[in-house]
Amino acid sequence: MDKRLGTLIDSYRDEFVAKLQEWIRVPSVKGDPAEGAPFGTEIGRMMKLAMKTAEEMGFSVRAFDGYACDATLGDREDVLGVLGHLDVVPVGDGWERDPFGAEIADGKIYGRGSNDDKGPTLAAMYAMKALKEAGIPLKRSIRLIMGGDEECGWECMRYYSAHAAMPEIGFSPDASFPLINTEKGMLGFELRFPAEKDGLQILQLSTGERTNVIAGESRALLAGGEELAEKVRGYASETGLDYRAEGKAEGVWVTAVGIPGHSAYPEGKRSAIGMMLKLLKALGARGGIAVLADAVGLESDGKSLGCACADAVSGALTNNMGILRLESGAWFATLDFRCPVEADQEQLMEACRAHLPGIEVRVSTRKAPHHVPADSELVSSLLAAYEEESGLKGEAMSTGGGTYAKVLKQGVAFGAVFPGEEELAHLANEYERIDSLMLAMKIYANALVRLAAE
Repeated sequence: MDKRLGTLIDSYRDEFVAKLQEWIRVPSVKGDPAEGAPFGTEIGRMMKLAMKTAEEMGFSVRAFDGYACDATLGDREDVLGVLGHLDVVPVGDGWERDPFGAEIADGKIYGRGSNDDKGPTLAAMYAMKALKEAGIPLKRSIRLIMGGDEECGWECMRYYSAHAAMPEIGFSPDASFPLINTEKGMLGFELRFPAEKDGLQILQLSTGERTNVIAGESRALLAGGEELAEKVRGYASETGLDYRAEGKAEGVWVTAVGIPGHSAYPEGKRSAIGMMLKLLKALGARGGIAVLADAVGLESDGKSLGCACADAVSGALTNNMGILRLESGAWFATLDFRCPVEADQEQLMEACRAHLPGIEVRVSTRKAPHHVPADSELVSSLLAAYEEESGLKGEAMSTGGGTYAKVLKQGVAFGAVFPGEEELAHLANEYERIDSLMLAMKIYANALVRLAAE
């Protein structure tokens, strides 16, 4: 990479950190629609801040009615796309620091969005700034597209695609290094069934806000007294799992404590909802709750749903129940499947319904898998940039996560978590190392030169 770029990027460090703190301090969780802000006022505020940042850097900026925005360097018709998102998942439990405080400690910047995806998106913007200030001539324009609904329904990208020409080639800085060229397909299900009048009486239960989050805690209020609380404690002792019970005048409050995470990466995690389902069945719950305890429970591979499958390209199917709620005498739940590239999604839908008798199953999300050949110019160029700047070996990988790379004909996920680093997207105490973001910035600048410079 041109030494001028490295020198410029090093000079941005303090400015970049201060700007990222400003971005993190906007709690851009999806909210109720407002005028000019279809995903809520905070995401609207974040969108305006991102555009202001890009305008200050001298880029051509466009707004798309609060759904998305973009910043462009260059005036070529051929465009290289870089796609990041400005929305973040809800805070959740377990934070030891202000999730929107952008606190810096031990070389890390803490806060929701520091890793997913404000830090990497801003790093890519600063990489573009370095190319601009270094006067690098371009054969392709570089367009940073920033959406506001990545964590929910991707309505942002649908709107953007309908109102602007989407680049054909590019990357999304919203995953891990070295590079992800294969993303599994996605199937989302909504489940509904009536509350059972017989058996264990569940008075209250509401866990989860996002289907793509593995719940770390689930609480339920059960009809009963100390005898029931003792049964809970006995089940905890029998299973070795973290269950707690507290008798109150209104009944017994039961808590299941799991290990939270992103639904695409269930390894080493434990769903508190799955734990709760198993406990409730053991205590005498019937109907749909008992069905879910058997068919889903603590499994993350879909085996008891008749959906377990795998292929050599993308690995095994994963499954997560991210939401379970009792509302007005009826249950609502969600399932999130990440499906291998070669999986037959129609067969998976049929199998899921067949293994959930008495439960209404509706498909809420369906996304095809995505694959870019490892020997493509895009992949080889990005891996060369990664290897040159990091000194690490590059390879193309598969993921169950879904990124904006899917909206491009040739799109891959590229950074910004390095091998061996803790992955804290969607978790409490999310942070990103400042040194890692600065290295990612250099990798992105190197990649932009390889793919867009004359």
